[in-house]
Amino acid sequence: MAEPVHRTEHPAGPDPVRTLRTLFAEVLGRAEVDADHSFTGLGGDSIQAIQVVSRARAAGLAVSTRDVLRAESVTALAATARGRVGEDAGPATPPRRLGPVAPTPIMGWLAELGGPVDTYNQSLVLRTPPGFGAAAAVRTVHALLDTHEMLRLRLPDGIGATGAEPVVPPAGSVAATDLLEHVDARGRAEAELPALTRERMRAARRLLAPRDGHMLRAVFLDRGAGRQGRLALVIHHLVVDGVSWRILQDDVRTCWTALTEGREPVLEPAATPFAHWADLLRAEATSGRRTAEADRWAAALREAPQPLAGVRPPGGLDPECAENTLTLTLGPDVAGPLLTTAPGLVNGTVNDVLLTALALAVLGRRSADGADGADEEGAVLIDVEGHGREDVAEGTDLSRTVGWFTTVFPVRLALGRPDLDEARRGGPAVGAALRLVKEELRAVPDKGIGFGLLRHLNSRTGPDLAARGIPQIGFNYLGRFPMGGDAPWDAAPGHDFALDDADEGLPMAHAVEVNAAAHEGPDGLTLSATWTWAGNALPGPWVHDLAREWFTMLRAVVTHAGRPDAGGLTPSDVPLAQVSQADLDTFESQLGALL
Repeated sequence: MAEPVHRTEHPAGPDPVRTLRTLFAEVLGRAEVDADHSFTGLGGDSIQAIQVVSRARAAGLAVSTRDVLRAESVTALAATARGRVGEDAGPATPPRRLGPVAPTPIMGWLAELGGPVDTYNQSLVLRTPPGFGAAAAVRTVHALLDTHEMLRLRLPDGIGATGAEPVVPPAGSVAATDLLEHVDARGRAEAELPALTRERMRAARRLLAPRDGHMLRAVFLDRGAGRQGRLALVIHHLVVDGVSWRILQDDVRTCWTALTEGREPVLEPAATPFAHWADLLRAEATSGRRTAEADRWAAALREAPQPLAGVRPPGGLDPECAENTLTLTLGPDVAGPLLTTAPGLVNGTVNDVLLTALALAVLGRRSADGADGADEEGAVLIDVEGHGREDVAEGTDLSRTVGWFTTVFPVRLALGRPDLDEARRGGPAVGAALRLVKEELRAVPDKGIGFGLLRHLNSRTGPDLAARGIPQIGFNYLGRFPMGGDAPWDAAPGHDFALDDADEGLPMAHAVEVNAAAHEGPDGLTLSATWTWAGNALPGPWVHDLAREWFTMLRAVVTHAGRPDAGGLTPSDVPLAQVSQADLDTFESQLGALL
């Protein structure tokens, strides 16, 4: 998780600039941040911005995710802080934490896969400090369950049942002692812990029971008072996502601080409960601004001119995918500039860079297969995952809300007929593709949240979008995570934040899926990508070639970033000017760099 080794409380006091500088440094993994730097200018992403908001609130400063991402400097952000939390924290959200929870788009997405989901989970293993014992483990899990209502969610008739909404029971209705396994690991060597942890986590996974409200299982490997142990959390994916894990890891630290000070752990509740957010989504799905997007999404789902080799319809994809995985890693020499310098070339994001290279790689594989034909559009259709905590409803604050918010939406990246050999060398073709992809992604309204609303929550637009099928490729960039360290509450080595662990028999949503994550280690940033594919749709060697081609194109982006003519403005950077990319290219050729 993207967390500091040691976290301390930072009362806002009279100097919010200093507080925010410290928070920025913690979340971004930097030793220090100057007051004149912006969050995005330092390479921060929206998930990390949510972390800043959560910690700022704990320190007494009320800022929003939008504030963090748009502020030109730390000083400017401090000026927007609305005093101490509770004094002037903006509009209050109606509390609603118990009872039925309206199904959300991602719940509908999962239900439509049509397979078993009882043990569909994500997991995290944390190092526990010496002195953390069985009683502390129970009190910590109890605090998590009582604070975050979605961890108590109950599905009376399963996720796909009609007329049976998920229900949140009252705090205290789920006992921590029923969900926590205490494993005596005294005498076990450090080297034995990974295998023992995996064994107990497999057993915990089988005990998840959504119908009974058992959405969480915990395993405490107790090595005695003087040694570090392990706390493993296995949580059903319906109630947790990547941002939620960051919240929970912070909360576990907070619980331990309270316990060491002789206090009962009391965690700050979410400002906007998940159930309230789900109600807002249901209303938003039929709003005029969302229904106006329907034609746009229908156009995006036009069949790409050249499909992937040998792909069968999604309903026929093989659910047995355990053997069909490949993980590749880019070292710091490439991943460092790729994730920090390259996005800034076009005032873009990491997703802009990664998706540009992926689209070029797909075109490269089509060309190698002799399947590019007369495809003048050069369209590549990809389902992209987003964190889903978008700022679309006034007065909401999701920085402390645990749940599954993920959005899935299609993007159609039309690169025309790029010179692929030039692209592989890092030439101008890379820059041209990067600008095209950035503009296509900027044109997506509210980072794609509307597609799921119209597809799964709107009875008028849903059937038409469903009939258009889904992209063959799924892509998810999970963000940055520090490598597992050796300090208390760090992710244990070999147990960094896990990818989705699906039930056997759950069909894949896409023919091939790519999950990428950046890891911050002592030697710098690395980028790991795990490819998963349906064996009855794609041959393994073909996917291996595509994966290697993607890394070739990512290296080409870094090479291109070193060119003196790299980068430049795109039309979305100057919306009031109403100029085309050709106009901007002409201006830059005459006047030099405008960015």
